[in-house]
Amino acid sequence: MTEPAVTPAPSGPSLLHIADRVLGRPLLMHPGKVEVLLHVLEGRIPLGDASLAPLTPDASRFTGQVSASRTFRVEGGVGIVSIVGSLVNRGAWIGASSGLTSYEGLAKQLTDAAADPKVKAIMLDLDSPGGEATGMFALAAKVREVAAEKPVVAVVNDMAASAAYGIASQATEIVVSPTSIVGSIGVVLTHLDRSGELAAKGIKPTLIHAGAHKVDGNPFGPLSDAVRADLQAEVGQFYDQFVGLVAQGRGAKLSAAKARATEARTFIGQEAIDRGLADRVSTFEAVLASLQSKPAGRGTTASKGVPMPTTGAGPAAVAPDGDALAAARSEGHAAGLAEGRALGAKEAAERIGAILGSDEAKANATLAAHLAFRTAFSPAEAISALTAAGRAAAPSVPTIAERAAGMAEFGGSAGPLSAREDASAAWGRAISRVSGAPAETQAAPVPAAADPNPWRRLLRR
Repeated sequence: MTEPAVTPAPSGPSLLHIADRVLGRPLLMHPGKVEVLLHVLEGRIPLGDASLAPLTPDASRFTGQVSASRTFRVEGGVGIVSIVGSLVNRGAWIGASSGLTSYEGLAKQLTDAAADPKVKAIMLDLDSPGGEATGMFALAAKVREVAAEKPVVAVVNDMAASAAYGIASQATEIVVSPTSIVGSIGVVLTHLDRSGELAAKGIKPTLIHAGAHKVDGNPFGPLSDAVRADLQAEVGQFYDQFVGLVAQGRGAKLSAAKARATEARTFIGQEAIDRGLADRVSTFEAVLASLQSKPAGRGTTASKGVPMPTTGAGPAAVAPDGDALAAARSEGHAAGLAEGRALGAKEAAERIGAILGSDEAKANATLAAHLAFRTAFSPAEAISALTAAGRAAAPSVPTIAERAAGMAEFGGSAGPLSAREDASAAWGRAISRVSGAPAETQAAPVPAAADPNPWRRLLRR
């Protein structure tokens, strides 16, 4: 007897699971990402028995996980926690093929980094449009808790919108690039009325329920005014908590009133700093080097474990031996070198950001990029040069008709010179200009047989 085929249960989130997390639930997400999700889900959510292939995460759950490896990256004593893609409440998705990252997984990484004695600071590497509202506030509290023990710097590389910004707002500092997108402090809830689609397919759903509000917000019909009001009130509650959270993390730089005044807009680079949503412009590499050069702990200025030379004749004065002194000097030199490099990288990033972020750069982006990356101009000098240059003229591209003017048609007469001879003459003039031949000799015809230039002889054949 043939054994029946057994299909393993799918693992990971399917499109149905994603739809359940997106539709009819408050989201702290950039509206552009919501549109993308709705476009992906449109027409792909089966109404019958059709199944969809699951999206399998790249990481297993953390609870009970037995592994000697870290759950986060470490570089020179700095723990790096990446917050990338759409954010969901539960699950251990870090770099999942579905593009999901979970608050649960991020909390585990932060907890491990805070407990690791070799980690003296933590970087949040953010590139996320946001995600689910539920779960974000608990993770933000975890960031604030860890930041009380170790420096936590949020580097926006290159988006921290909505829920992602809520997380970043609780860090010790928020660093952006000149093109970082920051903000979207708001809440969105999407409802799909699929009654027209179902009617076109001849499907008429019937909802049998107990409890007047049990099926509020179902997709089989339009929202009533009462249900719409209830959902709006729910969104308002999440919004109040969101702006309060941001104000708690940013303090005087971004109060709750200022957060509301943004009306969920996003801001780029320097404007985010001007609005109080970020602290400074720099690069991921510069921030990493700066954190690596700093001693562990808050307010600690001296290295631990290395005896430093003392002065005085009293019994408390103890001179270190030669090896210890050499070690102290070597460590001091290395620390100074690293600090100098970090400072130089920071100043360079700030200079580039000031040039590219100026209004004058918008009128001449090509020249602005040249001044920022190819010269040592200060921001003031670069802006002065951009002002003098004015707005760059749009490049003039000749039409096909203009480029073809004066050229012989295929199979037609080329006049005094054949098309091949005309091309040969043009090629010769170009070679003469490169070789430095006088201008008056560039257009002189040379008989094919006597022409010393092999390229022209080849073209004349």
